[in-house]
Amino acid sequence: MISTIEKLYFREDTMTVALITGGSRGIGAAIARRLGADGVRVVVNYRENASAATDVVADIEAAGGAAVAARGDVADPAQLLGLFDLTEGTFGGLDILVVNAGTARFAPIADTTDADFDTMFAINTRATFVALREAARRIRDNGRIVVVSSGSTVTGRPGAGAYAASKAAVEQLVRAAAAELGPRGVTVNSVRPGATRTDALRVDAAALARLAAEVPLRRIGEPEDIAAVVAFLASADGGWITGQHLHAGGGLF
Repeated sequence: MISTIEKLYFREDTMTVALITGGSRGIGAAIARRLGADGVRVVVNYRENASAATDVVADIEAAGGAAVAARGDVADPAQLLGLFDLTEGTFGGLDILVVNAGTARFAPIADTTDADFDTMFAINTRATFVALREAARRIRDNGRIVVVSSGSTVTGRPGAGAYAASKAAVEQLVRAAAAELGPRGVTVNSVRPGATRTDALRVDAAALARLAAEVPLRRIGEPEDIAAVVAFLASADGGWITGQHLHAGGGLF
């Protein structure tokens, strides 16, 4: 009889293994906890906040799962590749890659600095390219790749031009990778969160209420909402979806 975990995910010969970049806080932490609770062995990447990553690992282990924290700045290709080495060395392989690490600088195009542009494209775009390239070489057959993009790629809000551009470029990489890896049964998709309650959502209560009023479901998203979508795409049940950009904004876009 196939267990719930074996049915939800897809490896019966060994435990499924996931690497999550930016997995110590916000959406990344919620994804790590969700996959860990579902029986996936998780590598929780962080850049600076070791305490937060350790807390996520402790939560996963307390629930009966297996996880390790892994320090690494994804903007540095050598450190990013080291995360793949650690994943394989610790758990024996890679089945799920969640590219979640990112950064945002909001300003009108006229006021966006070269430094902010370069930072966003280094972390959001180049790091995703490097991660996808390495995953294409290392992920096991029938694996899953999910990239956390942004609803800003379609909403066209003022002040989000450079950020949205860095994420829109990622979505083109997703489409190409899906076509290239499909023959191996590997799916590649992105998720476009809307306004989500994380540290990055730096608005006051009044602005938060206005944002919620724009959402058809009349609330701000929670990290767990996005984690649920990612978990579905990473599961066996998500195996017929690839090359797609799933809107996860409560119907806002």
